[in-house]
Amino acid sequence: MGSYVPTTAAEREEMLAAIGVDSLEGLYKAVPQEMLLRSGGLNIPEGLSELEVREAVTAMAEKNKVFKTVLRGAGAYRHFIPSVVKSVTSREELVTCYTPYQAEISQGVLQGTFEFQTMICELTGMDVSNASHYDGATAAAETIPMCKDRKRTKAYVSACAHPQVIEVMKTYCFASNTELFVVPAKDGRTDLDALKEALGDDAACFYLQQPNYFGQIEDAKAAGEIVHAAGTKFVMGVNPIACAILPTPRAMGADVAVGDGQPLGLDTAFGGPFLGFMATTSAMTRKLP
Repeated sequence: MGSYVPTTAAEREEMLAAIGVDSLEGLYKAVPQEMLLRSGGLNIPEGLSELEVREAVTAMAEKNKVFKTVLRGAGAYRHFIPSVVKSVTSREELVTCYTPYQAEISQGVLQGTFEFQTMICELTGMDVSNASHYDGATAAAETIPMCKDRKRTKAYVSACAHPQVIEVMKTYCFASNTELFVVPAKDGRTDLDALKEALGDDAACFYLQQPNYFGQIEDAKAAGEIVHAAGTKFVMGVNPIACAILPTPRAMGADVAVGDGQPLGLDTAFGGPFLGFMATTSAMTRKLP
């Protein structure tokens, strides 16, 4: 097979004549001369081997000031991840199938998903968990359409929740023509008196973060009682590690529990996105996204 020639010299001359240009160079008259690529090529050094690139990047990275302990928090935390974790999860006998038919096409992945859902249910005390969400903020926002019905169309969120979670909720509510109200804070925690006063017959859900954005432990039990007294769904956004110490969302009366899985041992990845989780009671299983 001969070489592929997109256009012949005669065809190029015909096209140039049709647009009134004498040569190919004439197409670039409007481009500043210093920006044109000449025959000398680009003024960049020769390529490097992988080892040389590693050494060069390491030398640049050593100019940074790195802190092993960072207390910034706000949703992203550096954790030690044992090397065996990535080694085991990349094993071919785990992540690939050993039988050729569809039911077992991804047995390792299915097992991993099942173990994840089981762990989330154990941490939250809920009956059922989905297979994950894009991130914790998305999971939190997804609870709003999950809790809405024809009569209850308003959503409420604590001012002590993560600001970015609140912003994602606003985006979801704007797109679905849902009103979102922020319950004010008092001394770094949710103002329960304001919450009780705010909830009406049209309230669909209230979102409370535990621990909250300021690092405070909310009185989730009292908040849940207020929410349920108004006939509203109680949603808790939780840190999964804190769930191993604090009472579970289910014990606090939550109908839905959501959160970000990054504290479980994901890399900080420049701030995300990470992994969202959502769990709920058996009564709301059919509404679980």
